[in-house]
Formats: sequence, structure tokens, C-alpha cells
Amino acid sequence: MPKTNTPEPDEAVEPQSPSAAKGRPTPSRKEREAANKRPLVPTDRKLANRSARDKERAEREKYRLGMAAGDEKYLPERDKGPQRRYIRDFTDARFSIGEVLIPVMFVIIILSTLLPVGMQDLTFVFLLGYMLISLLDISIANVFLKRRLRARFGDDRLQKGNAFYFGMRAMQLRMLRIPKPQAKYGRFPE
Repeated sequence: MPKTNTPEPDEAVEPQSPSAAKGRPTPSRKEREAANKRPLVPTDRKLANRSARDKERAEREKYRLGMAAGDEKYLPERDKGPQRRYIRDFTDARFSIGEVLIPVMFVIIILSTLLPVGMQDLTFVFLLGYMLISLLDISIANVFLKRRLRARFGDDRLQKGNAFYFGMRAMQLRMLRIPKPQAKYGRFPE
């Protein structure tokens, strides 16, 4: 018969009884209260304020990095959820004409100050035309996005405000979007 590693009944380890000594005296109530006592106001206020600021700064940095990375835990309510993640990935996968709206506006404003008076009117007409084209681009892309969202999440489960969320993200420069783009150009979500 093979030998097992279980102890024989006479070798069994006895559990310690609750009345066994713990090796030190029980602290008195006064000693326990003194150990837990901390001043309400720290003695060195400057050091306390500096450590509180450092702690808050580290916490803000942690949240900023988490939000930039797209971690759900750190995102604001408007960016949370699978539908919003899908919209972000869809937006980041395509080039939108509205992405470069801010740089174009900046160039047009500079040109309008440098050009003669007759040409200034044309720059603003061009700017309005560019804004209309970018809104048309976003509207057309929104139709395709809604189709994809309905197919993926169902018509009855769509969140409100998806079109506005998509439009606002599509009109931001890619490098300034928060959360940072997770999808590369042309890599549309499944």
C-alpha cells in the first residue's frame, strides 16, 4: 500500500486554544486611544498644503492620462458606453472636411486682413462655403453612422445625442480630440 503524506492521528497538530498567550500584554484603552490620536490641524501647514497639492496633481494627471487613453473609468458621462466608443472609432477612421475647419478659418482671417477690401468679401464667402461643405459632409456621414449603429445595437437601444456627438468630434482637429483617437484612418469598427 502506498504511503500518503497525511499525519497519523497521534502526530496531528493541535490548534491553539483561544486562551493561549499572544506574547504581549493587552494595551490599555488609554494606550490605544493615544496610538490612534492625530492632530486635526497639522503642525506644519506649508508642508501639509504642499503634500495635498501634490496628491491632487497626481490624481488629476492619472485622470487626464486615463481619459486620453479612452479608459471607460475616467471618461465623462457623455463619452461612456459602447455606442459612444463606436462613434469615436467611426469618426477617427474617416477624414472629415470639418477636421481642418479651424486652420482654414485662421488662414482666411489672416488673408482678410492682408488682402484689399474687394477681396476680403470673397474670403468670407469662401469661408461660409467651406463651412457649408463641412456640414454637408458630416450630415452624409451621419446617415451612414446611424445605419451602422442600428445594425449593431438595434433601433430601440440607440442613445440620444449620437448625431451631435459625432458632429462635434468630426469638427475637431484629430490631434486635439479627447479621448485620443484609437482607430487609424480607414480602419472602421466592425
